[in-house]
Amino acid sequence: MDKKLVKSVIDKIDVPTDEVFDAIHKGMKKADEKPQPFSRRRKMLFGSIAAASLVGITFGSGFVSPKMNQVLAEAPFIGDLYREFGDSMGYSLAKQSLVTELNQSVTKNGVTVKLTSAYFDGNIVSVTGHVSGDVNWKMNGEDEVNFDKNFEHNKGDNDPWLSGSEEVRKTGNGYDFKWTMLYPYETIKEDFTLPVTIHSINGSKGDWNFDIPIKQKKYSTLAINQSKSYPADGIELKFKELITAQASSSVVYEVVSDYEQDHIHIGKAKDSNGRILYLDNATNYAEAKETDGYHVTSRRMIDKIDNDVTSIIFYPSVSIMDSTEEQLLDVSSFDLKSKRTNHGIKVNKIIQKGNKLILDYQLQGLSAKMSKHSFDIMNDNLSGAFTLIDKNYLDLINEENPFPPENHGITSNKVTLLDKKTFHFQSEFNLNGEEKIEDFRLEETMLRFDFNHLNVVVKDLEPVTIHLPKRDNK
Repeated sequence: MDKKLVKSVIDKIDVPTDEVFDAIHKGMKKADEKPQPFSRRRKMLFGSIAAASLVGITFGSGFVSPKMNQVLAEAPFIGDLYREFGDSMGYSLAKQSLVTELNQSVTKNGVTVKLTSAYFDGNIVSVTGHVSGDVNWKMNGEDEVNFDKNFEHNKGDNDPWLSGSEEVRKTGNGYDFKWTMLYPYETIKEDFTLPVTIHSINGSKGDWNFDIPIKQKKYSTLAINQSKSYPADGIELKFKELITAQASSSVVYEVVSDYEQDHIHIGKAKDSNGRILYLDNATNYAEAKETDGYHVTSRRMIDKIDNDVTSIIFYPSVSIMDSTEEQLLDVSSFDLKSKRTNHGIKVNKIIQKGNKLILDYQLQGLSAKMSKHSFDIMNDNLSGAFTLIDKNYLDLINEENPFPPENHGITSNKVTLLDKKTFHFQSEFNLNGEEKIEDFRLEETMLRFDFNHLNVVVKDLEPVTIHLPKRDNK
């Protein structure tokens, strides 16, 4: 037989690429099901043989069509993309065949977007794809791609699915991308369709519309219902559920706080085996003000909890929202103290020179070991930490309207550092600038100082141990 003639005929065969890829993956899956161990090379061989049988190509003849070689070379294991993005969760799920492979492609205005895979595990939904074509790739900088997108027909930044991250990497004639979203709802649907509209890519207008099938194939929910109170800090933590998925777990907890703007953070956890657990990606899906305080319910991703773990220690902390204090300027010097921290301000003297008002003061309760970066931020913040306001208009100031009415208040000042070691400063107010107080008189003017403009106070709370009910070890 003339091998050159046969090779020429085979090269002219139109290879059904998608069917070949499907056969390869099926072959790999069958190899995984064999009781004896196989190397990855042998798994690929089984898949390749299955693919070859579809198009009638005989490997035993001593050569393979270059066209077929090209097809096989372009059929990577879907988990490799997750590994390239550093997504260990996606890689693990791909090895367990728990990633949904996609083949959705839309071309608009010379730009093609192809979605390649999706997974849903615990609190995380992830979608991968590839974009290529006539796009101004360098509009945002070298090797950057910006997607203006919305999910579920939402509009703008109020889309609850936009709380995650977006990653891209240059590959071939375009860019691979991976979107990671936090599942935004209280009730988890195991199987649903997620519509997405890409409005523009690097300024190139679309729209590119897709309906993404999302499946969470295996997960379980364990009721916890344990709590711990911190009366001195006005905080109660209520741990409600532990959700265990295939590659991660999530803990559902509720924070009840006397202070709406305090931020309670759980930065670390440890299981009963001594393993440090990584926490990340919180979804706040329920917020309400009730008679006992401000309630926020969150679902937060945590490393997968092994079945033999009997308890978890959580290490919470609170970033304290500091107070705003007031003093009528009918005295030459005074002290102001925060109601929630050890921060204070000592006003040494008040000097009025024509259209200038100068406050000479020292900050108290700050760390002498404060870093230069933190000091510089605080120094900048002081220009907005003070408010001068006509005392007759104080009742118009509240949380929803924190600014004094026009011509009755001054909210900015020029800061001068006098002595860094003793936190000694001066603030100069222009009494005749864009902001002013009509008929300014010291004895009729209230000074307000917002202690939140100093360094944020983070307080570690006592660790809380949550005991887990006995679970199935299968």
